[in-house]
Amino acid sequence: MKVVVFGARGRMGTAVCEAVADAPDLELVAGIDIGDPRDAAVPAQVGVDFTHPDAVLDNIAWCLGHGIHAVVGTTGFTPERLDQVRAMLVDRPGLGVVIAPNFAIGAVLMMRFAAQAAPYFESVEIIEAHHPGKADAPSGTAETTARLIADARAAAKAAPIPDATTRERAGARGAEVDGVRVHSVRLPGLIAMQEVRLASAGETLSIVDDARTRSSYLPGVLHAVRWIPEHPGLTVGLESVLDL
Repeated sequence: MKVVVFGARGRMGTAVCEAVADAPDLELVAGIDIGDPRDAAVPAQVGVDFTHPDAVLDNIAWCLGHGIHAVVGTTGFTPERLDQVRAMLVDRPGLGVVIAPNFAIGAVLMMRFAAQAAPYFESVEIIEAHHPGKADAPSGTAETTARLIADARAAAKAAPIPDATTRERAGARGAEVDGVRVHSVRLPGLIAMQEVRLASAGETLSIVDDARTRSSYLPGVLHAVRWIPEHPGLTVGLESVLDL
């Protein structure tokens, strides 16, 4: 299968290029980065995007316009941006796009376990930590986790999360995503860490995923590349790709 990587000179893009080149069933036909012409990517069957929120929609549109499926690890996708991708796919019924906030299999399981546990605890907050070069805060993984937690608590008719704060400096209690507090840390040397901390009186539960090298994302990326040609339309998250 012929693959093009967008963001090929970035840290994640470089790792994906190497993984594709090493896979016996995949062929890297082009690595594209800012300023490079995209013509070399035309023979590709699947495009992998690890670029920037400002560039990713244009890259998806270009891929679909050239009959290329897309696997997207770039974050910053709001519901409105996902609707834009759905609109791009309306007239392209045979093409597929996977957009995943996190390709680490451990992170996907962490999100699933957090949603399962959330209705059983009074409170839940999320702490995520990344390198200072990350463009978005909170991370896409943290936002997705918060929404999954909120949906699970709503389905279980759980009581609102208690919080008596009436005075705070802006951001001191983190961002609020669907009623769940999310705290973002940016420090040199980090790759990606997320902790979901749940608590009731007398007990806490912490669910942590810590990606220590970018290689942790690669099995999920390659699995999505192989999966997407047979699954047209928009797929959000790695859960469906892994058949969870």
